[in-house]
Amino acid sequence: MGVLDQYHGLPVYITGSTFQGGACSNGGALSSIGVSWTILNSLFTGNRAIGHGANPARGGTPGGGSGGAVYADGNRFAIHIAGTVIRGNHANEGGGAVFFVSNDNTGTLTLDHTHLTGNRNTEFQTPGLPGIYFHSTGRPTITASTLSR
Repeated sequence: MGVLDQYHGLPVYITGSTFQGGACSNGGALSSIGVSWTILNSLFTGNRAIGHGANPARGGTPGGGSGGAVYADGNRFAIHIAGTVIRGNHANEGGGAVFFVSNDNTGTLTLDHTHLTGNRNTEFQTPGLPGIYFHSTGRPTITASTLSR
Protein backbone atom coordinates (compact mmCIF):
# COMPACT_ATOMS: atom_id res chain seq x y z
CA MET A 1 0.00 0.00 0.00
CA GLY A 2 1.41 3.38 -0.95
CA VAL A 3 0.43 6.66 0.68
CA LEU A 4 1.36 9.97 -0.91
CA ASP A 5 -0.25 12.48 1.45
CA GLN A 6 -2.03 12.78 4.77
CA TYR A 7 -4.68 15.08 6.23
CA HIS A 8 -3.14 17.97 8.24
CA GLY A 9 0.04 15.97 8.86
CA LEU A 10 -1.80 13.38 10.97
CA PRO A 11 -0.41 9.83 10.82
CA VAL A 12 -1.94 7.09 8.73
CA TYR A 13 -3.09 4.31 11.10
CA ILE A 14 -2.67 0.61 10.37
CA THR A 15 -4.32 -1.53 13.06
CA GLY A 16 -4.75 -5.28 13.42
CA SER A 17 -3.69 -5.88 9.84
CA THR A 18 -1.70 -8.60 8.06
CA PHE A 19 0.57 -7.90 5.10
CA GLN A 20 1.82 -11.15 3.61
CA GLY A 21 3.68 -11.89 0.37
CA GLY A 22 3.64 -8.36 -1.04
CA ALA A 23 6.23 -7.16 -3.56
CA CYS A 24 7.10 -3.70 -4.83
CA SER A 25 10.20 -1.85 -6.00
CA ASN A 26 10.42 -0.16 -2.55
CA GLY A 27 8.30 -1.17 0.43
CA GLY A 28 6.97 -4.67 -0.07
CA ALA A 29 3.95 -3.92 2.14
CA LEU A 30 3.88 -0.17 2.93
CA SER A 31 5.57 2.68 1.08
CA SER A 32 5.45 6.46 1.46
CA ILE A 33 7.28 9.74 1.03
CA GLY A 34 6.89 12.30 3.82
CA VAL A 35 4.01 10.46 5.48
CA SER A 36 3.77 9.55 9.18
CA TRP A 37 2.53 6.10 10.16
CA THR A 38 1.21 4.54 13.37
CA ILE A 39 1.26 0.76 12.96
CA LEU A 40 -0.45 -1.19 15.77
CA ASN A 41 -0.89 -4.90 16.48
CA SER A 42 -0.12 -6.03 12.94
CA LEU A 43 1.85 -8.74 11.13
CA PHE A 44 4.23 -8.31 8.19
CA THR A 45 5.61 -11.53 6.73
CA GLY A 46 7.15 -12.63 3.44
CA ASN A 47 7.11 -9.17 1.81
CA ARG A 48 9.86 -8.13 -0.64
CA ALA A 49 11.41 -4.96 -2.01
CA ILE A 50 12.31 -6.22 -5.48
CA GLY A 51 13.96 -3.16 -7.07
CA HIS A 52 17.73 -3.02 -7.47
CA GLY A 53 20.20 -0.14 -7.28
CA ALA A 54 18.78 1.93 -4.37
CA ASN A 55 17.70 5.59 -4.69
CA PRO A 56 19.04 7.53 -6.43
CA ALA A 57 19.67 4.59 -8.71
CA ARG A 58 23.22 3.40 -9.17
CA GLY A 59 24.36 3.55 -12.80
CA GLY A 60 22.97 0.79 -14.97
CA THR A 61 20.19 -0.14 -12.50
CA PRO A 62 16.47 0.70 -12.34
CA GLY A 63 16.73 1.76 -8.66
CA GLY A 64 14.70 0.77 -5.64
CA GLY A 65 14.99 -2.39 -3.57
CA SER A 66 14.68 -0.93 -0.06
CA GLY A 67 12.23 -1.64 2.74
CA GLY A 68 11.21 -5.29 2.62
CA ALA A 69 8.12 -4.55 4.73
CA VAL A 70 8.08 -0.75 5.24
CA TYR A 71 9.67 2.03 3.17
CA ALA A 72 9.55 5.61 4.49
CA ASP A 73 11.42 8.56 3.00
CA GLY A 74 11.06 12.32 3.21
CA ASN A 75 11.71 15.10 5.71
CA ARG A 76 9.67 15.73 8.88
CA PHE A 77 7.68 12.54 9.56
CA ALA A 78 7.35 9.87 12.24
CA ILE A 79 6.90 6.12 12.19
CA HIS A 80 5.55 4.48 15.37
CA ILE A 81 5.28 0.68 15.37
CA ALA A 82 3.78 -1.04 18.43
CA GLY A 83 2.63 -4.58 19.23
CA THR A 84 3.67 -5.72 15.77
CA VAL A 85 5.61 -8.68 14.33
CA ILE A 86 7.78 -8.10 11.25
CA ARG A 87 9.19 -11.48 10.18
CA GLY A 88 10.82 -13.02 7.12
CA ASN A 89 10.80 -9.98 4.81
CA HIS A 90 13.56 -9.20 2.29
CA ALA A 91 15.06 -6.13 0.60
CA ASN A 92 17.48 -6.34 -2.32
CA GLU A 93 19.15 -3.16 -1.00
CA GLY A 94 18.60 -1.85 2.57
CA GLY A 95 16.19 -2.41 5.43
CA GLY A 96 14.87 -5.96 5.19
CA ALA A 97 12.14 -4.95 7.66
CA VAL A 98 12.14 -1.13 7.76
CA PHE A 99 13.84 1.48 5.57
CA PHE A 100 13.67 4.93 7.19
CA VAL A 101 15.35 8.02 5.70
CA SER A 102 14.65 11.51 6.98
CA ASN A 103 16.50 13.71 4.50
CA ASP A 104 16.50 16.76 6.80
CA ASN A 105 17.22 14.60 9.92
CA THR A 106 14.00 15.60 11.71
CA GLY A 107 12.13 12.27 11.40
CA THR A 108 11.65 9.77 14.22
CA LEU A 109 11.27 5.99 14.32
CA THR A 110 9.83 4.29 17.40
CA LEU A 111 9.44 0.54 18.05
CA ASP A 112 7.44 -0.50 21.12
CA HIS A 113 6.68 -4.12 22.03
CA THR A 114 7.56 -5.07 18.46
CA HIS A 115 9.48 -8.10 17.20
CA LEU A 116 11.67 -8.09 14.08
CA THR A 117 13.17 -11.42 13.13
CA GLY A 118 14.56 -13.03 9.99
CA ASN A 119 14.38 -9.87 7.88
CA ARG A 120 17.19 -9.91 5.33
CA ASN A 121 18.71 -7.16 3.25
CA THR A 122 21.29 -7.86 0.58
CA GLU A 123 23.29 -4.61 0.62
CA PHE A 124 23.05 -2.45 3.78
CA GLN A 125 21.54 -1.93 7.22
CA THR A 126 22.30 0.27 10.20
CA PRO A 127 24.93 -1.39 12.42
CA GLY A 128 23.36 -2.96 15.51
CA LEU A 129 19.82 -2.79 14.08
CA PRO A 130 19.16 -6.06 12.21
CA GLY A 131 16.61 -5.53 9.44
CA ILE A 132 16.59 -1.72 9.75
CA TYR A 133 18.20 1.01 7.71
CA PHE A 134 17.86 4.29 9.64
CA HIS A 135 19.01 7.76 8.59
CA SER A 136 18.05 10.68 10.85
CA THR A 137 19.42 12.35 13.96
CA GLY A 138 20.38 9.91 16.70
CA ARG A 139 18.95 6.40 16.79
CA PRO A 140 15.44 4.93 16.77
CA THR A 141 13.62 4.71 20.10
CA ILE A 142 13.26 0.99 20.91
CA THR A 143 11.28 -0.17 23.96
CA ALA A 144 10.52 -3.77 25.01
CA SER A 145 11.22 -4.97 21.47
CA THR A 146 13.45 -7.64 19.91
CA LEU A 147 15.53 -7.33 16.76
CA SER A 148 17.28 -10.42 15.46
CA ARG A 149 18.57 -11.81 12.21
